[in-house]
Amino acid sequence: MRNLTLQSKIFVYGALFVTAISLLIGTSFYFTMSESIEQQIGNRALNIAVTTASRPDVVGGFESTNPSDVLQPIAEEVRKLTGAEYVVIGNTQGIRYAHPVPKRIGQKMVGDDNERALVKGEAYISEATGTLGPALRGKAPIRNLEGKIIGVISVGFLKDDISHTFFSYVDSIITIVLIAILLGVIGSSILARSIKKVLFNLEPTEIAHLFTERNTLIESVREGIIMVDKDARISMINKAAFDMLSIPENTYLIGRRVEEILPNTLLPQVLTTGEKQFDRSMQIRGKETIVNRIPILVGNEIVGAVSSFRLQADFNQLTTELSQVKQYTEALRAQTHEYQNFLYTISGLIQLNSLEEALHLIHDETEEHQSLIHFVTKRLQDPYLGGLVIGLFNRARELKVRFILDEDSQLNSLPKHLEKSLFVSIIGNLVTNAFEAVEHLEESERIVRLLISDNGNEILLEVEDSGDGLSPVIQEFIFKSRVSTKEGQDRGYGLMKVSSDINDLSGVSSIEKGDLGGALFIISIPKGGFLHDGSH
Repeated sequence: MRNLTLQSKIFVYGALFVTAISLLIGTSFYFTMSESIEQQIGNRALNIAVTTASRPDVVGGFESTNPSDVLQPIAEEVRKLTGAEYVVIGNTQGIRYAHPVPKRIGQKMVGDDNERALVKGEAYISEATGTLGPALRGKAPIRNLEGKIIGVISVGFLKDDISHTFFSYVDSIITIVLIAILLGVIGSSILARSIKKVLFNLEPTEIAHLFTERNTLIESVREGIIMVDKDARISMINKAAFDMLSIPENTYLIGRRVEEILPNTLLPQVLTTGEKQFDRSMQIRGKETIVNRIPILVGNEIVGAVSSFRLQADFNQLTTELSQVKQYTEALRAQTHEYQNFLYTISGLIQLNSLEEALHLIHDETEEHQSLIHFVTKRLQDPYLGGLVIGLFNRARELKVRFILDEDSQLNSLPKHLEKSLFVSIIGNLVTNAFEAVEHLEESERIVRLLISDNGNEILLEVEDSGDGLSPVIQEFIFKSRVSTKEGQDRGYGLMKVSSDINDLSGVSSIEKGDLGGALFIISIPKGGFLHDGSH
């Protein structure tokens, strides 16, 4: 059964169910009818016995010299008229006076069920086995004119004859059952095809997979998604939508009208017109968003609509990140120009035969570069972070900033379970912000310090600058929203990204006033991956 299709299973189960019900009803009807027929025959036997027992000629027969001569013809007449198998009359000792088989007259009655009639004077129905076989009997006492019991009469119908009566109805019952089964099979086939069509010919496992994939896909995207039915009631909403709408995740929204959540939504309009709307600007709870809306169609009927939306700030952040990449590209280009100038200088010195000056210049440059590489690789043995720090040194030289790697810095390697790209993002954003914080100062006052230390349980990062520092008001919100001390519209994304990366690493951060006079950012990342109980 496991390998059958859904349509086959519905058909088989439906057919089996109808067959079982039909057989059960047919069997129940047969036994009910059998009991009813037995009851009717028993009552018939009893009525015949009572009526015959009260006949005057039967009572008078007992007073004759030879009762059998009188009673035998009467019993045979009654038997033939009523269709009974036998009519037996006996005295108080159970000796037969009348019997269908004449040679058994004078013998004792068989069955041992005469006591209730002869002793208690009752008329009743009994089932016993006599000389002619198992039978259903009606027994009644025979009383004389004074009311004294003088004998017993037994009217019987053989069980075999009753069974034949039952079987005469079996063909009709079987025919009815077969017709019911046939109709059930046809109905199961129609139902199976109808259900299969409604389910787009998909199997249950395929539907389950599609449902799981659909939920996973919806929850994996960073866009907020809201789906409504044809009455504009919410039928689905993903986690990103909860976050963007600033609604607690445990709030139950399914079944509520979308206007209750988004009063200015245009989804009802999409349900009415069927128009697709792409990249429309909309303000949601004070946040600028970019919204797409499309109707859900089944055939030509609109059965719902879906809206996806993304914060405008996310697009702005991407623009900022692209701008930063461009800045790094320009810095590399500037560094390339510097080295070209350096090479031009050496080339000119050689052409002027100033070989000692050329060698001295090359030696100083090489010694400075090797000293930097040796210092960084000794302190930071992780090549990923070492390469980042060397790049920052080159960037600092371009910006005429004194960049200091703290002498207490020490890191052998990052644990494998901690994402290195997050460390690069944190350090890169903080140091870049520090460079920008000191760019307005005199060259001699532009100082930025970096500390990367592993104390065994956690990795400690410190970035300090000699800038103007941060006010307490800005410190409170600088990680939580787009806050920047620099001019310009596309600002404040770097520290939001730092906050997100710190959360991803289960770390904590704090901001203090540093010894250099500017801001001091302190980041603590647990090596075990557990969450600290703290907040930014």
